[in-house]
Amino acid sequence: MKEKVAILGASHNPERYAHKAFKLLQQYGHEPVPVNPAQSEIEGKKVYPTLGAIDFPVDTLTMYVGPAISSKLEQDILSLHPKRVIFNPGSENPDLEKKLEQKGVQVVEACTLVMLRTNQFER
Repeated sequence: MKEKVAILGASHNPERYAHKAFKLLQQYGHEPVPVNPAQSEIEGKKVYPTLGAIDFPVDTLTMYVGPAISSKLEQDILSLHPKRVIFNPGSENPDLEKKLEQKGVQVVEACTLVMLRTNQFER
């Protein structure tokens, strides 16, 4: 089953890992849901300004922001109720990870790109 995947810190810059994840998620048949207050669209796809602006269920949240930002967005992240949160390298946030696990959310510290390419993304 293909997933709706929110990308926190989505970017239109092809050099950024968040953009590479956007493209690869599409390539693997998932629906990327980009989130970034500084963007309005990426390659014709709507970008949500905040996690709170997403008005449908999200299967996975993949993090491309550091702990300084994710800590400020903690309530929005918890309110999204994703089934899984992937903390990509550099985005690890042990306090937030513990809170997510307490809410029953699967927490993964891994690279979304590697997970997709090695068939570890599917749950």
